[in-house]
Amino acid sequence: QVQLVESGGGLVQAGGSLRLSCAASGSISSINTMDWYRQTPGKQRELVATITSGGSTTYADSVKGRFTISRDNAKNTVYLQMNSLKPEDTAVYYCNVDLIPSGSYYFTHYWGQGTQVTVSS
Repeated sequence: QVQLVESGGGLVQAGGSLRLSCAASGSISSINTMDWYRQTPGKQRELVATITSGGSTTYADSVKGRFTISRDNAKNTVYLQMNSLKPEDTAVYYCNVDLIPSGSYYFTHYWGQGTQVTVSS
């Protein structure tokens, strides 16, 4: 059974930093892309950053230059370093991982449980 466990959210003042982690556990054959999304009440989930299996990254315009996505393939973990945080970054952050579970031949998307990030002004 594959699980994604997130950690690292919390309350921070504007201008501060947080680092989110998302670890995939269980029987996994292969991991493709790893993403971070965020969602605020009443709004659709927004793609924040993506990292491919080759290490290429893309970011939403709203976080470019402030957030950095990275991954540790040996640990099946994706990170989101968030610097210069703004009140508008307040949201629940979710990781999403595209992977092949052991015994399967197909990539499947798995979601983390979400972690709250609150930025005070």
